[in-house]
Amino acid sequence: MYLGIIGIILTGTLLHFLYEFSHHNRFVAIFAAVNESVWEHIKIAMTPTFIWAIILGFHYGWNAQLLVGLALCLSVIIVMIPALFYLYTAFTKKSILVVDIICFCITIFCSELVFFHFINYYYPLPSFCVIASIFLLIIDIMIYLSFTFFPPNVLFFKDPISKQYGLRGHTHHEHHHHEHSKKKSA
Repeated sequence: MYLGIIGIILTGTLLHFLYEFSHHNRFVAIFAAVNESVWEHIKIAMTPTFIWAIILGFHYGWNAQLLVGLALCLSVIIVMIPALFYLYTAFTKKSILVVDIICFCITIFCSELVFFHFINYYYPLPSFCVIASIFLLIIDIMIYLSFTFFPPNVLFFKDPISKQYGLRGHTHHEHHHHEHSKKKSA
């Protein structure tokens, strides 16, 4: 479990910078953060969690416990990252990098506790739990693959620096867009 937590935190940290390092590759944008929005921080926690779940699937087997554990683990990430962020920024009125990192680490720890609880759950799970988990995983995968490219105009998806959403929210993109506009008007 601890290997997974450390791996997810380190991979998530790398994914925070990978889009920039890839020179804004659209394929990399699927799984790496493209801006500083709350959604993109959720995504960089989900990506290594998916990878870790695949590794564990080969180790533990693809069973109901793994599916339920993954669905609930991802739900913890989707709920905790924004909850912790908006809770502490309600008091501080601004984002603080060290606190953001601590919140990310706490979220990964809690999500992996849930995941491992279900992976090691030896009693039969009711079929409705498995069906609900599959449905939830499908929804998670759909939003994971689409919200960077087609973000809703909700604060959750808004980059606090550029005030834009999704790929347009990337600060380098915003700067490049202004440079391009200046050249056109000259």
